Formats: sequence, C-alpha cells, structure tokens
Amino acid sequence: MTDAAPAPFRNEKALKRLKKRRAADTRFKFYGMSAIAFALAALSLLIISILSQAMSAATYHIVRYDVVLDPAVIAPPGKDKPADVARNIDGFYDLLRDNLLQTFPEVQGNRLETRQLGDLLTRLAVLPVAKSVAANPTQIGQEMTIKVPLNDDLDLYLKGAVSPEARLKLGTVEQGIETTPGRVTLSGANAFKGLQSLIAAQRAEVGDAVDARSILVTAGKSTGRVVSMSADTLEMDLLTGSASDFKGARPLARLIALPESQRNVSDDQIAWTLALKDMGRISRVPHFSLLTHTDSTYPELAGALAAIVGSLLTMLVTAFIAIPVGIFASVYLEEFAPRNRLTEIIEVNINNLAAVPSIVFGLLGAAVFLGFFGLPRSAPLVGGLVLALLTLPTIIIASRAALKSVPPSIRAAALGVGASKMQSVFHHVLPVAGPGIFTGAILGMARALGETAPLLLIGMVAFVADVPTGPTDESTALPVLVYSWATHAERAWEPMTAAVIVILLMFLITMNGIVVFLRRRFERRW
Repeated sequence: MTDAAPAPFRNEKALKRLKKRRAADTRFKFYGMSAIAFALAALSLLIISILSQAMSAATYHIVRYDVVLDPAVIAPPGKDKPADVARNIDGFYDLLRDNLLQTFPEVQGNRLETRQLGDLLTRLAVLPVAKSVAANPTQIGQEMTIKVPLNDDLDLYLKGAVSPEARLKLGTVEQGIETTPGRVTLSGANAFKGLQSLIAAQRAEVGDAVDARSILVTAGKSTGRVVSMSADTLEMDLLTGSASDFKGARPLARLIALPESQRNVSDDQIAWTLALKDMGRISRVPHFSLLTHTDSTYPELAGALAAIVGSLLTMLVTAFIAIPVGIFASVYLEEFAPRNRLTEIIEVNINNLAAVPSIVFGLLGAAVFLGFFGLPRSAPLVGGLVLALLTLPTIIIASRAALKSVPPSIRAAALGVGASKMQSVFHHVLPVAGPGIFTGAILGMARALGETAPLLLIGMVAFVADVPTGPTDESTALPVLVYSWATHAERAWEPMTAAVIVILLMFLITMNGIVVFLRRRFERRW
C-alpha cells in the first residue's frame, strides 16, 4: 500500500501574502536598479559635459614667424645685456607685428586695421622667446623661426566656437575683376545660385536678420566680403589677396551668423587668419603649455603649473598632519580612553565638527594662523593646516568605525598569550583595521582636495605667476584656480576651466590610487 500524496496547499491567504512579498521584492530590486542607473546617468552626463568643453582646450593654434633678430630693435645700445633683452617685450612684439605688416602690405596706412592686425598676436606671448634669446645671445642678428599662440578669440573662431557659421562651396568663377580699388566683381554662369538659394532659405526662417550677417568668400589666401550678388555675378570688398586668385577657382562662402559688431573678431581679422592658415603659418598643436605655464591674464598664455604644485604641497602638509593625528586620536578614544562624561563630550564634538561648513574652518585659519601666529598669507603651509583641521573629524570617525569592526576575540587572544594592551592594539588590532583606516584617509584627503572656500579666506586666490618652491611660498590651488577662471567673462576661459577640472580629477584619481595600493599592500587577512 502506497502512501497517499500530500494534500495540495490551499490556504488562499498564505498564497496572497507570498505573492505580495514576491511583488515587494521585485519592486525593491527595480528601485535599486533605477537608483543605480540614475546615478550612473548623472555621472556620465557630468563627465561628458566636462570632457566636451575640455577637448577644445586640449589643442590651440600657433603662428609661425620667420624674422631676423635685429639688434637695433631687441638689443639697442645701452640695453644689450641679457637681463635687458629678456625684458624687452616691446621689441620682440614689434618684430613680429612688422612681419605681419609685410605679409599684408595693404593694411599699412590704416591705423584701425594696423591695430587689428597687431591683435592677432598677444604682446606677452613673446616673453618666452625673449628669455630664450637672452639665454643664448648668439642668436641676435640671425634669422629665427618663432612660434607663438594665436589670439584666443581667433583661436576659438578656428575651432568653431565664436559664431555659428554656414559654409557652401560655390561654382567655378570664370573671371575676377577689380572694378574699383578694393572692390572686386566675380562672374560665372550660375556660380552663385546655390549661395542665393541658401540665403533665401535662411531669410525665410529668421527674416531680414540674414542681411546683417557677414558673407565671406575665400579662394586660397584671398578673402572678400560680399556686397551684392546675383546668380551669375558677385560683388565684394577685397580684404586680403587679389582678384586673380578667384579666377578658375571654386571659392568657399562662409555665412557668419553674428554681425561683425556683435563679435570679438572682425571680418578683416578672420580674413588675415584664413590667409595665414592657407600659407601654412598657422598650425593646431597639443596644448602642453596648460601644464607648463603659470597663470596669466590671457587665456592662450595661461597654465595650471603653479596651482598643481600648490595643491601638491598643500596636500602633503594636510596628510602629514591630519592622517597621523587622526589615527592616534581614534586609537586612543576607542582603545584607551576611559568611558566617562568627558570622553562622551569629545566624541559628540568630533561628530559635530564633521558637519561644520568648510568656510568656518577658513575663518578659523584666517583668525588664528594668519592673525595670531602671523604665518605667511596665501601659503600652502596655512592651507594645509586649515584643511588638516577640516579632515580630522572624517578620519577619526572612519578610523574608529574600523577599529570597532575588529572582532574582540583578536584582542582577547593577544592578551591571553601575554601581550600588553599597547602590543595587542598595534600588533594585532591596527593591522586588521588598516583597510578601514586607509578608507577614512582617502575620504578625508578627497574632501580636502576639492575644498575652495577655506583657501579663499586665507588668501590662496591670489594671482600667482611663479611656481612655488616650498610650503611658505605664495601659491594657489587647483579648486581655487577653477573658481577664478570660471568667474572670467571671456568665452575662452570656459574650455580652460573644464581642462583644469579634468586635471583636478586626474590628481584626485592618482592620489586615491596610491592610497588604495598602500591599503592592499599592508592589508592583513585573518
């Protein structure tokens, strides 16, 4: 006789509760995955936004000048010593400007155009050249190739960041005649019909605002600004080159959306830049000077070297003070301090200090370290002291949590074999709690690296043109440099700011990577 099969489970209430629990589990998993997806999407959006802006600052345009270093200009009698040559910025600038005037002789005699042509070159851009020639005076009197950055506004134009621009390849020009001085007429069967159609389509969208745009037509190193046109003829003011360059060519038309009065670059400057590029004198190169130059009032000359060194010195001071003090304080409070009211008050205040706004620590540093002790203003030493006070609560709290996680059996076993209290803590407890303590150090140092407000209050926002050589030298930091550059009105500072943010993130990743390596290196498994 076989046993009877068990009766089926027919408790409907239990089945409903089971189904409800499973539905709740499914919803919880969905909420968790949604939260993770949202966090990853937000992080990805932030990184993409920063990198997209920083990519523009990864490269910049330089202009090549082949000039003879005339001694009468760069080393006149009485000012021919190396120190005088290094300071003679005006002389080197005049050499390069005269080279531009020789390249575009039609500009001579027009003061406005001469000034605009000189604006292609930033005066301070020749300072490294002057120092190089001063260090090697044998170059004076010889021909030399000099490469300096292009003006930041024109650099942005070549990168397509000044104004929206529509480009159209025109038909073949059959003839180009200079009807009056500076006025050129191009002709060709239906050569300009496409340009007419494009303008008509845009006029239908935005109205008569199209007529206020600049329409530049370029063939080689020659550029003209359109005055009037039909399907077969086009009349324009010649900005660079000659009418003969257009004959037999298929010029490129550029419809610049913003009127000339609303841009920082004029049509003439665009024409000169395009001509220099056609001559092969303008090239786009990696922006290594961002890592080798210090701060400047001109974006094309500015770099973050001083801020990088300043952040490194500040972090070294912070780590030298905060990490050992925080670890020793946590060990004492957790392992040796008596459990009384005083200890409770200290623990409560440490937790409260972790939530104090960072600007309060800046006020404390300005009052105590600068006002009372008289330490140098805008120095990594003061910045490190302030950030050490800021990070101490974080390191202490994280280290105490790591010490609490150590099983009591390890302490008991150490004491049982005759170890003293200190031996059990330093030989057995600390090695086990090491990963957690290093995690606290990572969190504290990461917070310190990204802080700006305390450093502003102690004067590290100062303009620093020299690389600091020690913790007492005047310096700035990467977060402060980001804040400073972000407040500038010029459009060119935006990609530069994004590039410094990327440098700051790489600095943080490198620092955290070193700490993670040390944590795994000295981790002890039981």
